[in-house]
Amino acid sequence: MKYRKLGQSGLQISSVSLGNWLTMGKAIDQTTSDDLVSTALDCGINFLDTADIYNIGEGELALGKAIQGRRREDLVIASKCFFPMSEGVNDRGLSRKHIHESVKGSLKRLGIEYLDLYQCHRPDPETPVQETVMAMDDLIRQGHILYWGVSMWPAELIEAAVQMARTHGWHQPISNQPRYNLLDRSIEEAVIPASEKHGLGQVVFSPLAQGVLSGKYRPGENAPADTRAGDERVNQFIGQFMTEDVLGRVAKFVELAAASAMKPTQLALAWCLRQKNVSSVIVGATSSRQLLENAAAADMDLDEGVMAEVEAVFG
Repeated sequence: MKYRKLGQSGLQISSVSLGNWLTMGKAIDQTTSDDLVSTALDCGINFLDTADIYNIGEGELALGKAIQGRRREDLVIASKCFFPMSEGVNDRGLSRKHIHESVKGSLKRLGIEYLDLYQCHRPDPETPVQETVMAMDDLIRQGHILYWGVSMWPAELIEAAVQMARTHGWHQPISNQPRYNLLDRSIEEAVIPASEKHGLGQVVFSPLAQGVLSGKYRPGENAPADTRAGDERVNQFIGQFMTEDVLGRVAKFVELAAASAMKPTQLALAWCLRQKNVSSVIVGATSSRQLLENAAAADMDLDEGVMAEVEAVFG
């Protein structure tokens, strides 16, 4: 495993990390969750990402059980807040109240005393940026979190948060968690330049486009029942990629990966990691075999010829 600094902080995280968005506490049982965390740590993955909203707390509970007995210093644990956790009018968003109450809930479910990274899961148009940045600074000074970051924030809000922190002498964000893959490169235009300017690193989610880039879905064929696209519990976001044009391009991509002696998943992850501002790619997994295959991408460097061929397929 290789490690990269998260933004301009001193925090070193594995370039491939384990997330549990649609898996732990939902699609897989606790035994499988335990095995995944054990496999992750054994192969050098130290960054474990979750959020309070993942199956309304069940994702954090499952991860908390899986890390019991592990040396806390070896783990970099990240969680997030923003989405509604109940019908309560204040149990949502990025207000000072919700942030302080949310972090306590996450720590309790995870069974730990502090989070290494706490992230604003989405922008909150109802709350002043100053209030959110001040609340995150409070949590750091109180010892509940060590660093803070954002997720899916546009460049202008990243700029605003950093400037607010600098103006008041508060801790500024060190990371952004965006969607980034060969089918969605939107962050390259403004988010990455703003992040590079202000010292934020990307911890990207959906680097395999919900598994589409694995090549498991073929043009003109129905999604297999045992896959994400074929599972109604977790397939609400994958439909945008399930077009004949996209699947045709992915079929060519699979052939390119094979010619380069790589799995398509490995090539897709290595492509993301070619971007220096990407500190880590977050992968989900339902088996240790799958996780080990993805983790191997950390050691794969792409030459210019392969890069050019990938660009020719996806543009």
